[in-house]
Amino acid sequence: MLSLSAGCTESNTNQATTPEQSPPAQETASTPSPQSGKTKVVTTFLPMYMFTKAVTGNAADVEILVPPGTEVHEYQSTPNNVKAIATANVLVKNGLGLEEFLDNTIKNAQNPKLSVINASTGIQPLNEISPVEKTGKKEQEHDHEHAEGNPHVWLDPVLAKQQVANIRDGLIAADPANKVSYEANAAAYIKQLDSLNSEFQQTLQKNPNCTFITFHDAFPYLAKRYNLKQVAVVEIPEDQLAPADVKNAVNAVKKYKVKALFSEPGVDNKLLSSLSKDLNLTLRSLDSLETGNTDPQHYFKAMRDNLQTLETACK
Repeated sequence: MLSLSAGCTESNTNQATTPEQSPPAQETASTPSPQSGKTKVVTTFLPMYMFTKAVTGNAADVEILVPPGTEVHEYQSTPNNVKAIATANVLVKNGLGLEEFLDNTIKNAQNPKLSVINASTGIQPLNEISPVEKTGKKEQEHDHEHAEGNPHVWLDPVLAKQQVANIRDGLIAADPANKVSYEANAAAYIKQLDSLNSEFQQTLQKNPNCTFITFHDAFPYLAKRYNLKQVAVVEIPEDQLAPADVKNAVNAVKKYKVKALFSEPGVDNKLLSSLSKDLNLTLRSLDSLETGNTDPQHYFKAMRDNLQTLETACK
């Protein structure tokens, strides 16, 4: 199985908007009323927004800094981001080195009362667990991405539970008046994550040791949790592709006897289309949850779609 997970290596800001993405909800989420009197919480990107909004419900105003579909690793903060943090009570981040833009943005915001919640606190990060097949000469610019370990912990429902719990505890510390609401909302969401974990276990155990390759190392936590095997990461230049790059990518895929080809929602990669034709592989979609609807329930829809895709590809 070959998986292209370009969510952290390619910007999709110009992607078409589908009804599921509901821009009005996103705009509402990112423009809380300063007159509301509620705790103001800013979150870094989509998974952190969804988890935080699930915990707060209507008890706090929640804003997202990085628009869904925007590349997170190389994101450059805007004046509005600085303003949002300057006027916020709480900031929720994924951590593990994912949000490189944050340190300077927080510094520029000059908000000494800001409480920062690291959603990955207490989670043991995975480092590089698969060989890297380099097909071009332009990958070194991304070598710093996982310096603190792989950051994609939200794609493991069990670790997502821990992130939700960390967010809950941080919000209670910052806004104890809404403790009851935060606890109840978090408990309900964690119960859903438990059910999702059970679905993944029951479905994927039918085809153990399913082997796959990714173009971007987004799924090691998911693979480890459900006994899937990521055998390699194939790195491909994002532009100025030479014939040798395509040949090297095809050879890398053939080396590991890949049986399926995965793309991500909103990704238009000509090389991916070329590879699928050259290798006679079916093109499927696997979602890293970095783009899509801001509704907290979107997490479960996207992850169940991933489960269905994995089940089909692993047979």
